[in-house]
Amino acid sequence: MGDGGAVSFRGRIRFWDPAAGGGLAVVDVPADLVGRLGGRKQYRVAGTLGGAPFTGSGMLVAGGGYCIGVSKVALKAAAAGIGDEVEVTIARA
Repeated sequence: MGDGGAVSFRGRIRFWDPAAGGGLAVVDVPADLVGRLGGRKQYRVAGTLGGAPFTGSGMLVAGGGYCIGVSKVALKAAAAGIGDEVEVTIARA
């Protein structure tokens, strides 16, 4: 699945812009795993979110972080929502 290796971690689903109280859902990738995916660049990923298959896009976070966008469809498939901690396994698509 892509150039970088697959990574697995637990992450909390949050809003991209918490101050807005809505909008895009994301899950932060732990800093020590970002390099295994290929670094802090924008690219597509595929894997599982809470055991359900999903695809998303990686995004840079101000201050040096990295996160993956999670669609409403993926949240529903994983029976997860904002604030939930989920098991994530992803690789570059």
